[in-house]
Amino acid sequence: MKPASVKEIKVAIEELPQKELVELCLRLVKFKKESKELATYLLFDADDENSYIANVKADLDELFAGVNLNTPYFAKKTYRKILRVAGRFIKYSKVSTTASEILLYVAEQMFAQRKELRRSSALENIYQNLLKKIKKEVETLHEDLQFDYQKRLEIIGSLK
Repeated sequence: MKPASVKEIKVAIEELPQKELVELCLRLVKFKKESKELATYLLFDADDENSYIANVKADLDELFAGVNLNTPYFAKKTYRKILRVAGRFIKYSKVSTTASEILLYVAEQMFAQRKELRRSSALENIYQNLLKKIKKEVETLHEDLQFDYQKRLEIIGSLK
């Protein structure tokens, strides 16, 4: 079965009565966790971006608490999971500073565990790639915001 284009779906949605539209949305939300998270963001968190960022940081804190630093293999798996979750939350927001704020928070949390990161080249590579991603994200922001974020980035810039 070939899916319809976005334009065709938009036209079909515009023709639906409100009751059927609500049922359709609920049915979409029911099947995927990401759809449910996006609907939650759009309905409850989109108006207050700062509280959304705070909630994301709290969720990430729970994941950071579960990092097994005894073995680099498990630490690598957990850090990748944290980055995947952070990326998913970033994807929902269209505010430009949200991505920088969340990624910087992840980098700061990883920097706090820098002794463990130096033990493994894989962990160090994950950290360095995260810093590159943050730099790229910060470059898209306004100059004043760039200055603030670059100061924070300089602090966590190296593992030494």
